[in-house]
Amino acid sequence: MMKRIATVAMLLGMVSTAWAAGDPVVGKQKAALCIGCHGVDGNSSNPDWPSLAGQHAEYLTKQINDFKSKARVDGTMNAMVGSLNDADTANISAFFASNKAKVMGANKESIELGKNIYRGGIAKRGVAACASCHGPSGAGNPAAKFPALSGQHAKYTAKALNDFASGARSNDAQSMMRDVAVKLRANEIKAVAEYIAGLN
Repeated sequence: MMKRIATVAMLLGMVSTAWAAGDPVVGKQKAALCIGCHGVDGNSSNPDWPSLAGQHAEYLTKQINDFKSKARVDGTMNAMVGSLNDADTANISAFFASNKAKVMGANKESIELGKNIYRGGIAKRGVAACASCHGPSGAGNPAAKFPALSGQHAKYTAKALNDFASGARSNDAQSMMRDVAVKLRANEIKAVAEYIAGLN
């Protein structure tokens, strides 16, 4: 599993060299439609919608492009990004990446189980540690397009994991997230999501 992760990370790192940096000042203007859900600075106040502040621009660009191509399906997002060109996408991504994420608190009842899964995985079920791709502090890996997770809404993270587990979301490289999420039980998804919400 670790060899596969390293190989995918290397390949994605090679692809990311073609990524063009955007202008966060222009992106702020272009993000006017985004802030209604994701917050003025990318810190969403609604746990149904992800916070984008501080997220890697490369990852945001990939997600926008996946919504545009419908490799990732969400009725609202597919419609919202349909008219964006490559420059708009790069600029919006740069704007959200330039802002600081606000870390929320974790549910204390879930911390221990969530921490164990995040840091050590579940070996007997072949669940890799979240930290192996997303880092011990949840900072992610921009070169590999592995997102920052620190402080993300627990409700949104749980939804993402459930979507990967069911196959409703399938834009992960080589099914990496689907392979992990499908092996997690409901209480484990909740626990790891709660732990991530307070991770920094």
